[in-house]
Amino acid sequence: MKKTPPITSNSMNENYFLKKKIQMAVLYAVLSGIAIYTLAPLWLLLVNSFKSQSEIISSPLGLPSEITFSYLSNAMKEINFFRALFITTAITSTSVLLIVIVSSMAAWIMVRNKSKASTIVFMCFVAAMLIPFQAVMYPLIQFFDDIRLKSATGLVLMYGGFGLSMSVFLYHGFVKSVPRGVEEAATIDGCNIFQMYIHVVMPLLKSITVTVIVLNSMWIWNDYLLPFLVIGNSPTKTLVLELYFARITAGQFGNPWQLIFPSVMVSIIPIIIVYLFLQKYIVKGISDGAIKS
Repeated sequence: MKKTPPITSNSMNENYFLKKKIQMAVLYAVLSGIAIYTLAPLWLLLVNSFKSQSEIISSPLGLPSEITFSYLSNAMKEINFFRALFITTAITSTSVLLIVIVSSMAAWIMVRNKSKASTIVFMCFVAAMLIPFQAVMYPLIQFFDDIRLKSATGLVLMYGGFGLSMSVFLYHGFVKSVPRGVEEAATIDGCNIFQMYIHVVMPLLKSITVTVIVLNSMWIWNDYLLPFLVIGNSPTKTLVLELYFARITAGQFGNPWQLIFPSVMVSIIPIIIVYLFLQKYIVKGISDGAIKS
């Protein structure tokens, strides 16, 4: 009768490392598939921004036969890039500034003055995140039209209102990590409430503020529906609206792909640059705010 060889520590270690290698290989394969799936539209956009209409149709996934920036320059001219860039930047920055100031103040006051009223107000902000824009779209547009604010100014106010709920939620969780002792020391030093907010509280909320700025900027920058309903075909069109109306004008007899691809490319470059520079703050701010909520 044969004896079963004893299981040694070396064989156990070998089995363990083999299992870990298989797990890591599967993990990397899955992550690689997700990365390819995510980056495929960007690759399609990039390579087709340097092609003619016929080349895009014949070889949409292939590299361009020659690298020329004429299609990009033509697209920038067709969508009035620099004017639209200025308008979009102005609307986005003003809206985000309004969101940051109001939401940070509101969250700070609600955390520092714990009461039934502050809890109810906070729950209303949280519940507002569940209400889709389409549910209030027509009454809101009609109301702003009645008070003659169906303009870029009204658009900024709408963005400020729609961005408050999520921003208050993020700030509310993060403000809890700010020690009261810092604020009490500032009060003893003679700071009033506004000085305390500007010089003491806001510097401590830097990471979550960057998160709020980037998340709201990406949403506002790329938004189409609200500017279309509020601004329409007025001279103060955003980049997305310029792209839409340029495509309608040039695409009466088909899709002008040699205009669409480079126009989308130049439109998303600014917000991608901002995101790449600030992405580490986004992850840190969201994780900190979620944990402390």
